[in-house]
Amino acid sequence: MILLPAIDIIDGKAVRLLQGDFGRRTDYDSDPLEAARRWVDAGARALHVVDLDGARTGTPANVAHVERIATTLGVPVQVGGGLRSLSSVRAVAEAGAARVILGTAAFRDPEFVDAAVAAYAEQVVVSVDARDGRVAAAGWTEQTDLTVEQALLDLQGRGVRQFVYSNIDRDGMLNGPDVAGAKAFARGVQESFVYSGGIGQLADLGALAELREPKLSGVIVGKAIYERRFDVGEAQALLDRVG
Repeated sequence: MILLPAIDIIDGKAVRLLQGDFGRRTDYDSDPLEAARRWVDAGARALHVVDLDGARTGTPANVAHVERIATTLGVPVQVGGGLRSLSSVRAVAEAGAARVILGTAAFRDPEFVDAAVAAYAEQVVVSVDARDGRVAAAGWTEQTDLTVEQALLDLQGRGVRQFVYSNIDRDGMLNGPDVAGAKAFARGVQESFVYSGGIGQLADLGALAELREPKLSGVIVGKAIYERRFDVGEAQALLDRVG
């Protein structure tokens, strides 16, 4: 299991949101590349980048920043935010993203999912962002009636094999991971997923690693490392040791 530091971009800056709320934003770095470089220098083996401007508007707005990060630092980068057309996916993939993360459009446009999987196969990841067991969309600003279980069944039937599972209520709150949710998600996933939400201390990473769930391939961490609650190197060492 690997640690994936999160780099969320708004207005060209590396920021964090509380529970996906654009009104509760904290700016951390004026240049996202500097945040990315800091995490890689500290031992990150991969990065998680989200174009929050794109997530809100439906069109990627920070492809240039994605390209700088993906082509400069020598680690795989997975990228999401506003990928709702095949041309948008292509732009991010050509910018150097190792994986492209679909969100809103994955639940609204089945033909788009089919086209993305046909074109990019294992590079395609779908982010299942959940609140109260149901999927949220449009940069977490809209709640759908689709359950997590229904979403997994449909998406895997369309050939999606890689996922991100996020518990929105825990995002940015530093109050611990949704371990039960991660276990339930693992039961529905055929191949692999990455967990996100609520990591606030090393013990939280340990709780996920101690699941020893082979389908859980990584953990996304944002606010905890920006606020120096622990560093990337010691976090990865813990995941290696326990997992």
